[in-house]
Amino acid sequence: MKKLFSAADACIAEMNWKDMALVKFCLCSMGMLLGLAVPKKGRKWAALGASILFVTTYLPLILKFLPALSRAMKGREE
Repeated sequence: MKKLFSAADACIAEMNWKDMALVKFCLCSMGMLLGLAVPKKGRKWAALGASILFVTTYLPLILKFLPALSRAMKGREE
């Protein structure tokens, strides 16, 4: 398992923002397909779970991105 994670880290290190965007679109479409497969009576709970997962993953990512954005904007102004 450690080799798998090491290979994933190496692959991500070589990616640019466009490659990462493709990964995000791929995962989004997979999520939509899985959402379509949920029976009608379970969609409310699936939507709630997806919403909670989105918020708990989005916040750390955006909090990590904002300082980098701030540094980039300050570098442009100077």
